[in-house]
Amino acid sequence: MSIYNKNNVLGMAVQAVLGVLAFVWGSQAQAQVFCVYDPLGSQGDFFSLAKDYQLASRRWGLQIDITPYTDDTGLYDAFKAGTCDMASMIGLRAREFNKFTGSVDAPGVIENYVQMRDVLSLMASPRLAKFMVSDGYEMVGMMPLGAAYPVVNDRKINSFARAAGKKVAVMGWDKTQKIMADHFRLIPVPLELTDFGPAFNSGRVDAILAPMVLFKAMELSRGIGSSGGVVRRPLFYFTMQFLTHADRFPADFGQKSREFMNGQTDHALGIIRNQEADVDQRVWIYAVHSELVEWDNSMRGLLKDLVAAGYYDQHMLSILKRIRCKTDVDEPECAPSPAQQGLQ
Repeated sequence: MSIYNKNNVLGMAVQAVLGVLAFVWGSQAQAQVFCVYDPLGSQGDFFSLAKDYQLASRRWGLQIDITPYTDDTGLYDAFKAGTCDMASMIGLRAREFNKFTGSVDAPGVIENYVQMRDVLSLMASPRLAKFMVSDGYEMVGMMPLGAAYPVVNDRKINSFARAAGKKVAVMGWDKTQKIMADHFRLIPVPLELTDFGPAFNSGRVDAILAPMVLFKAMELSRGIGSSGGVVRRPLFYFTMQFLTHADRFPADFGQKSREFMNGQTDHALGIIRNQEADVDQRVWIYAVHSELVEWDNSMRGLLKDLVAAGYYDQHMLSILKRIRCKTDVDEPECAPSPAQQGLQ
């Protein structure tokens, strides 16, 4: 081969390598769009957390631009349409994209923040990585939103029996909430999440479910007034979940992201506890023991109905049961079956 041909081949090879590098560098330089739900927009705590996440992602070689959404439905539509490469959304929404992780927000499956801490830690385990990807979407991080307490405009509504016939706000797109309302003989009023606060404060509904991190944002003290309150018996423990279109991110991104988010859990739980502590103590409504027993039995019945209807992932529910029984061994559901007792 002549020197000319050698140089020509070498030149073509160099050009090919440079072309590949240019493609890679160009891909890396193109920012991913991260859509963040926060009722307070760019001034809220969730958006602030997203900025910390943005800084961390640079260490993973990614450039992420953050877009705030105060409208939960608008964010969902944008992510579904592909406008957002990544989105943070409440776990009730996330269930559509990943039934396994979305089942964490099922009613009654988490009973306290100790259990929630264990659940969030487990979600970051590489052992569960295969369950994080579903139908092209990947759950790349989970954070606590806190216990969802019944907020009522009448302190007498401190049990399911007394709540019968009252109007409750439900998210119209979530069929499980309609089932919940029917189960407890409530009158469901379908609303967007952003309308919960205004509807309660104006008296359009008698009750809503809300974590206390949204208490001030929704100005719920207006609707509570002098006769209402917050029943200190949560129905759910809400999460915020980070979801991606999996093929738009490197293969190892999801695990790095989940581990980072797990490292933020204690800080997030601290914010939640502080928000709950800031609620005027006179606002809290406490039920007597007999009502708490009725409360728990009703919640178990509701969960049974929802499981039978296929809304939740059975494998995740079995994991959550093990976590509950780890911290509350005396619960009836944690007692060994007759067959297991025979083996002891």
